[in-house]
Amino acid sequence: MKNIRVILISGLSGSGKTTAIKALEDIGFYCVDNLPILLLPKFIELFEQSGGKISKVAVVEDIRGEGSYPTSQQAPNRAGAGQAPNRAGSGQAPNRAGSGQAPNRAGSGQGGDGAEEKNFLKDSRRILQDLKREGYPIEILFLESSDPILMRRFSETRRQHPLAVGGSIREGLRLEREQLQGIRDMANQVIDTSQLNVHQLKEKIQQYAQEGGSSSQMTVALLSFGYSFGIPFEADLLMDVRFLPNPYFVEELKRLKGDHPKVSEYVLQWEETKEFLRHVQELIRFLLPLYERERKTHLTIAVGCTGGRHRSIVIVNQLAEMLRDELAKRGVFLSVKHRDAEKG
Repeated sequence: MKNIRVILISGLSGSGKTTAIKALEDIGFYCVDNLPILLLPKFIELFEQSGGKISKVAVVEDIRGEGSYPTSQQAPNRAGAGQAPNRAGSGQAPNRAGSGQAPNRAGSGQGGDGAEEKNFLKDSRRILQDLKREGYPIEILFLESSDPILMRRFSETRRQHPLAVGGSIREGLRLEREQLQGIRDMANQVIDTSQLNVHQLKEKIQQYAQEGGSSSQMTVALLSFGYSFGIPFEADLLMDVRFLPNPYFVEELKRLKGDHPKVSEYVLQWEETKEFLRHVQELIRFLLPLYERERKTHLTIAVGCTGGRHRSIVIVNQLAEMLRDELAKRGVFLSVKHRDAEKG
């Protein structure tokens, strides 16, 4: 394992990446915003040669990097990628966040060539995977928010989304989510900033850097929710239990919640419920070692029903009961949250 810590911040435009990088700078990280992905290997190599003077680095890598990406015919391979351009009379490392931001190309990300977009995303994943294989502890934080929140933020700041087609922020967000999905899948932690203010996000980022990132312990979060209130963006795995008989239509159970014994007994009595729970348990057993191998430190399993008050709560509570001892033996921390239990 290399003696340099690298946190890569990625995510959706407007989700708080600038706040995140400044939060890390405040606790001693050397930070660069919008570093082209092709320069990342060379960038890390330069800091390794600092003789230990710089041991904590944070970079922001997002859809803006596509603007500085060469066409598919020009894209260099891994060996040559990453060579930093020489500045006249200077071999200095990039400036800290706020003064050394890589320039965007005018119109970056708008109407780009499909092959170029594909190669940009494919090479981003390949470079990150190569660095991990070489022993660099690359940690990826992916920030996102709900579309309504992001659209409101863009409206308030009067900024243009980098992928907005014909000025449509909604379409730009759709394209951005699609194009960044590969990096999101590699993330150590996905942070939904929809309900966080600037101070809360800063605290969360610094807490991760000072505590969570220094621990190899994995966290499995079981989250119940209602589809009526939207899919949780932080979910890594999504389970839909609306196929189970609904206690809402049983008069004596309708006003009770899923943590009530009568509701639990009703949902768990069905053979399809028992079979579903067995399959999910086996799936988690299969996936955990694979996620741990990829150094993923946080796995959110979201279970949804219609309103998030009955079936999903029962299933999450039962899964927690089935997995608690097993996860504890593996050194995996288990958390349970019922997002929409008080709604509806």
